[in-house]
Amino acid sequence: MQDLELLQDGLALMALGMGVVFVFLTILVISVTLMSKLIGRFQPVPAAVDTGKKASSSSPPAAQSDEVMAVISAAVHRYRSTRRR
Repeated sequence: MQDLELLQDGLALMALGMGVVFVFLTILVISVTLMSKLIGRFQPVPAAVDTGKKASSSSPPAAQSDEVMAVISAAVHRYRSTRRR
């Protein structure tokens, strides 16, 4: 009879622990969601400021691009030649 009582106590303790964790995680998800909405409402994303300068080109010059392409091609060729059997 004692084994049955120990099993019931263990299951009750397990259910209580899982319930506490579930409630905690639910509260955590709700609070994080509310905080993100509050931050989005009261602290909007700042608009981009025009400094008056011309924006620099995001792409590198063609000569540098060709050099990078050649280096990458050589590296891939060397890797493939050492890995072949």
